[in-house]
Amino acid sequence: MISPQSRSWAVWTAAAGTVFIAMGAFWLSFTALADLAARSGVGAGQAWAWPLIVDGIIVVATVAVVALGGERAAWYPWALLIGGAIVSVTANALHAVVAADATVPAVLAAAVAAVPPVVLLAITHLTVILTRLPRAQSEATLERDPRERAVSMRDAGTSNKQIARVLGVHPSTVGRWFAHLPGDSTSASRDEEAS
Repeated sequence: MISPQSRSWAVWTAAAGTVFIAMGAFWLSFTALADLAARSGVGAGQAWAWPLIVDGIIVVATVAVVALGGERAAWYPWALLIGGAIVSVTANALHAVVAADATVPAVLAAAVAAVPPVVLLAITHLTVILTRLPRAQSEATLERDPRERAVSMRDAGTSNKQIARVLGVHPSTVGRWFAHLPGDSTSASRDEEAS
């Protein structure tokens, strides 16, 4: 079993590595998309903004998808993420076909150029997940502490309603915490007496 300190160190090392890889992938995609924008008639002083918009939407939408979890509103950042990824991969591949050396097959050039935006998409998502992991673990620990306090209070003869008031949770939450424990009928009768 890995200790919490070792796990935390591993998570933060992996997160730092993913940030480094994401920066490289962003830079490769950025330079290709800026060159494509310049070749497409966007002014040299403005061409840098196009890759920021295209790859930036991938980063922002990925963070939003993870932040919203399984909520209903997550469909919109998912749509932005998919749209941004399609535009970035396609534009990087097209740039490779336009700018590639004539000795390199166009399919190979397009495939190589598609790697940075795909890696940027994957590594951004991984970074967000890794940095959320320690927070989720600490939230689980915090969630466990009120339950332990509730058990101690229950053992001391405190009713579920009183425990709920002290811990700032709903009485049904306290009831769910104790539902699997033997002797829950005792606390239920304590609640009836306290009413």
